[in-house]
Amino acid sequence: MKEEVRIREILDRLEKEHQGLKLALHFRDPLQLLMATILSAQCTDERVNAVTPGLFKKYPTAESFAKADLAKLEEDIRPTGFYHNKAKAIIGCSKQIVESFGGKVPDRLEDLLKLPGVGRKTANVVLANAFGQQTIAVDTHVFRVSRRLGLAFASDPDKMEQELCAIIPHQKRSEATLALTWHGRKTCTAKKPACLVCVVYDYCPWEGKPKKGKTSVGK
Repeated sequence: MKEEVRIREILDRLEKEHQGLKLALHFRDPLQLLMATILSAQCTDERVNAVTPGLFKKYPTAESFAKADLAKLEEDIRPTGFYHNKAKAIIGCSKQIVESFGGKVPDRLEDLLKLPGVGRKTANVVLANAFGQQTIAVDTHVFRVSRRLGLAFASDPDKMEQELCAIIPHQKRSEATLALTWHGRKTCTAKKPACLVCVVYDYCPWEGKPKKGKTSVGK
């Protein structure tokens, strides 16, 4: 089977399997999504979603985040972990948004990357889910699933983004990102992946997958 055919079949099956699923983080505007994505580093989306309702009520605008007391903000986001660095990033990011973009989250990649604490993954999440742009955000799930399926091989998320952009049509990048993310959450998990019920089992070259008919699970 030609590689381009295999890749297309994988993406088509994953998109069909996870059709209709959206980003797990809860948000109502670009600012909320940006802050939630910053908080999601090394933290589950479920925990972030438990923290953000109160956080967004207390800090409804970029201006309010920019003026936040560092120690108090740290306490507000403590459950998400790494709260010292995250609080500094949120305040620094918000100040930049106020000073350079009139209090509105910018909708260009190059502008988002100028904000403290914002890397390519965070920027691409915001662009895709808050502004409807076609981007690939390489989180831990996309990274793991892409390597197992042989879609990309880079050991660096930014380089993997480039690899995926080379094989995924521009108009399908955001949809593919969500499909890969949810596949990593629901089926191709880090530990004990459900390979035997995977919709792309026959197209997966991962050496760790179990053979059908056996009960062992690849590590």
